[in-house]
Amino acid sequence: MPNKKQHNKSQWESTAWEGRFTEAADPDAAVFTTSFTFDRELFPYDIQGSIAHTQGLARAELLTASEEKTIIAGLKEIEEEMHKESLSDIASQSTLDEDIHMHIERRLVEKVGEVGGKLHTGRSRNDQVALDLRLYLRAETAKAIDLISALQSSLVTRAEAEITTFLPGYTHLQQAQPVSLAHHLLAYFEMLERDKGRFSDSLKRLDQLPLGAGALAGNSFGLDRKANAKALGFSGVTANSLDTVCDRDAVIEFLSAASMLMMHLSRWSEDWILWASTEFSYISLPDSLSTGSSMMPQKKNPDLLELIRGKTGRVYGSLMTLLTVMKGLPLSYNRDLQEDKEPLFDTMHTIRGALRIMKRLTDEVIFQKYRMMTAANDGLLLATDLADYLVTKGLPFRQAHKVVGKIVYRAIEEKSPFETWPLKTFQTFCPLFKTDLFERLSLQGAIDKKSGIGGTSTKSIRAEIRKIKKRLKP
Repeated sequence: MPNKKQHNKSQWESTAWEGRFTEAADPDAAVFTTSFTFDRELFPYDIQGSIAHTQGLARAELLTASEEKTIIAGLKEIEEEMHKESLSDIASQSTLDEDIHMHIERRLVEKVGEVGGKLHTGRSRNDQVALDLRLYLRAETAKAIDLISALQSSLVTRAEAEITTFLPGYTHLQQAQPVSLAHHLLAYFEMLERDKGRFSDSLKRLDQLPLGAGALAGNSFGLDRKANAKALGFSGVTANSLDTVCDRDAVIEFLSAASMLMMHLSRWSEDWILWASTEFSYISLPDSLSTGSSMMPQKKNPDLLELIRGKTGRVYGSLMTLLTVMKGLPLSYNRDLQEDKEPLFDTMHTIRGALRIMKRLTDEVIFQKYRMMTAANDGLLLATDLADYLVTKGLPFRQAHKVVGKIVYRAIEEKSPFETWPLKTFQTFCPLFKTDLFERLSLQGAIDKKSGIGGTSTKSIRAEIRKIKKRLKP
């Protein structure tokens, strides 16, 4: 018989599997395997699932009505206490329990006695964790969708006030054609709308109850999984116990949607970081949402936007972490799956913060309209409109493009804006230019011509905002 190591119960209380082992957990191994410091975040969902499981045990006559009442009362008391716990309380508990699930079970037994030990009947931590994660994702995804909707509402409010504010649109970071500031803002709205759709769609695949799958083969007590599903608000139950306990698709799907959301927020941040620069000066950020320099007194830095841009890589890393964890796992449960929670929780906190900050910035940013309008009035931005004008006169576009290219070259060489030229000068390049040219050769005229669905004309944008407001109604 192997020598038994002294079991230091002041640091590590008994484990759920101590009957099989003759030695206490090595302290280094215990620290390495514990997840309590981060999976404590699941405690409201663990208690919610445990209450439903208790009710299921009572329906199966594995608990008396009195035992059911006692266990549920104990669980609710633990939940209330945990909401009030201080950081020092949490730190001290992390040396007692391997994870949040064993912590709640230990506390339950301390409160209600040995009857608390009946709670785990017909349940493994494997299906327990799977349930907790689905409950967590269901609740937190809904909150993320609400935050996206709030940001979208701010965008629409600002856009509606800036329909007739124009600025250059860019391709390759070069000025291209004039657009409405409202049109630019609503581009972000559409990105967020797709993000919201991905998060909403992911909820469909969360809607099956995993509880009852046991460790991997199901439970032996005839528990009514459908009744448990109804009690917890699921539309159905998972179909295969092996798959159920090792499935983390929902977490990966959430991290994927979060990565795309952060990519969109990062692109938006990059635009506004450029716009806040002296070279652009299209926006002024509020002091309360900016930082200064420890050395240069004049500096006003867009640090929050830079952090959103930087944290995007962090969220990408979370997605790659879990994809890598999952790629080689055989059926069924493996302890590698413990590595799903830190990336998930970190990503959830990151996107919440980023969405709140972007909403504050959207609400409070000052648009430097004069600067935008001055830049938009550069006649070179109307070059495409000149070519389009010639097309309406019957000239093939490729030839029109060549004609206007020569006009642009001369304007640049002679430092003579072509919008100031008389008609005769235009006709030296092409006789198809007529007096109606000057109706097109204006900023407002160029904007108004983009009147199709999805265009930047005032008419198109107003119509789009009307549609958006209907979509945003609760």
